[in-house]
Amino acid sequence: MASGIVIRKIASLIGTKDKDPAVLLIDEGKHFVISLLSGHLGGANELTHSLANILKLVPVITTSSDVTGKIAVDTISQKLNAELEDLKSAKDVTSLIVNGQKVNILLPKNVKVSDKDLADGFILVSNKKNIDYTRIYPKNLILGIGCKKDTKAEDILTAIENCLDKNNLDMKSVKKVATVDVKENEQGLIDAVKFLNLSLEIISRDEIKKIQAQFEGSDFVEKNIGVRAVSEPVALLSSTGNGKFLVMKEKYNGITISIYEEEIEKYE
Repeated sequence: MASGIVIRKIASLIGTKDKDPAVLLIDEGKHFVISLLSGHLGGANELTHSLANILKLVPVITTSSDVTGKIAVDTISQKLNAELEDLKSAKDVTSLIVNGQKVNILLPKNVKVSDKDLADGFILVSNKKNIDYTRIYPKNLILGIGCKKDTKAEDILTAIENCLDKNNLDMKSVKKVATVDVKENEQGLIDAVKFLNLSLEIISRDEIKKIQAQFEGSDFVEKNIGVRAVSEPVALLSSTGNGKFLVMKEKYNGITISIYEEEIEKYE
């Protein structure tokens, strides 16, 4: 049967992802068996593979996690014979998995997971209604900042907030701010850093010149202050150097911001 006919037949019966039944389709030529609805929670994908194996047909699976060779959160839930708390968060975490980002599974305390690296998302497996938990923000983000002369503190604060929000980073993890020596007495920057209760590290232009070739430079900046880049080199030079850039350089109305993430020390 054509997929269009099947879709029209079942359209009025489709409800929500967690309630829909598995719907499979086999073409009239008996070449393909297609998982059409409820691939994970309804078990359509697994049933498709089983039927394809029995009938010697080609299984057709289109869910993104399966196509990319990854596992979806709802599949994990099904395998555990468990219930999802909500579909939206399951979808969000599955997207992280599909996009190759790191996701950890938080299991009961008697089950140990050896990989303790930072993750982009978590799956919590527990039968407890109320779970005590806390969150720790590592102080491992260095903000490298360059700005035009007489830039106002509120403009710098807005730029920092926008940059962090855009890149899904929390202000609580900012360790310090760094800038070039020519901006040492830039009052707007000083006031902004003071408002954030952070320290301001000053990097000399001589130090910047040693590494500035690593970064995209500006003839205009070099003409004005003698170095070709500010935010990126000062962020790197004020860090431990053991980490990576999360934000190379973003511009906000005369303000440039770079964010360097220092690697967190691991404890066993």
